[in-house]
Amino acid sequence: MYATVALVLLVLAVVLLWVSTRQRSALGLPSGQVLYSDTGVERRLEQPLMDEALGLIGRPDYLVQNGDGLVPVEVKSGRTPRQPYQSHIYQLAAYCVLVARQFEQRPAYGIIRYPERSFRVEFSAALEAQVLSLLAAMRQGLRQGELHRSHSTAARCAACGYRQVCSERIH
Repeated sequence: MYATVALVLLVLAVVLLWVSTRQRSALGLPSGQVLYSDTGVERRLEQPLMDEALGLIGRPDYLVQNGDGLVPVEVKSGRTPRQPYQSHIYQLAAYCVLVARQFEQRPAYGIIRYPERSFRVEFSAALEAQVLSLLAAMRQGLRQGELHRSHSTAARCAACGYRQVCSERIH
């Protein structure tokens, strides 16, 4: 009787591990412990990551701890490009900056997951400098009241969360 229960529990554990591995693979997550997710699937981060000096706040979709350290993962639902979009790279780099400052552990890379493919983005010193420069330019533009949004795509403008209050929206 106890042997049968033990065997059933062992089989159940193997099945759960297999399902978890398939789900992780389907999500494009690296191996390691998912510390949190902002997707409602895993534990949620109670407070967003923030750096007041930079005026930066955000939450990657996942934060995974593995042998490489902390890995932010951003999941995108749009079409899968041949290369990640520059704006998505900068968004991921901003999360890397936040992770480095909040946890005092610099990520070596982050992952952008599109529906059909994941991209590993190295968090190099050059990429960090680019994102910090962009943030400085954005802060300066805000101070001067001259920060303009990109309005080259009507669909992107229509989906923007600031559309109702934007004086530059496409009609």
